[in-house]
Amino acid sequence: MNGPAWMAVARKYLGTREVKGPKHSPVIVGWLVKLGAWWRDDETPWCGVFTGAVMKEAGHDIPKAYFRARAWEDWGKPLAAPVVGCIVVFTRQGGGHVGFVVGQDKAGNLLVLGGNQGDEVNIRAFPRARVTAYRWPAGVAAPVAPGPLPLLAGAALSTREA
Repeated sequence: MNGPAWMAVARKYLGTREVKGPKHSPVIVGWLVKLGAWWRDDETPWCGVFTGAVMKEAGHDIPKAYFRARAWEDWGKPLAAPVVGCIVVFTRQGGGHVGFVVGQDKAGNLLVLGGNQGDEVNIRAFPRARVTAYRWPAGVAAPVAPGPLPLLAGAALSTREA
């Protein structure tokens, strides 16, 4: 699972999860503090927070409303097709979801490293039919002729992103 430099940042948070009950994950709360969020809990949907924290830590600008998954649809520059490391935005009942493409499974689903996927940072499979945008940081050269996404196994289909 290679890719652009920000993917190393994202991978180091794999396994970070919400804390059930009145306490909250210090890692997630730390992202909220660094990003200037006005809330301090890990129950509020945080996929955009994870994406923003990763990109900010990697030295990239983020959308003003980074906490809204669909705000990433206009961030950076568009890509016509997914590449490893691109930000992918999805639609879902009640809103959206955002994460980083790491590959695809045998069925052609995108494998996405993202936050708030079943209340944790992990890799899950998503149907391409849910995609609303593929994005790449402005000022960073995008792959010119990306090949097919790497075929990876072992990621469960996402069932909960909020």
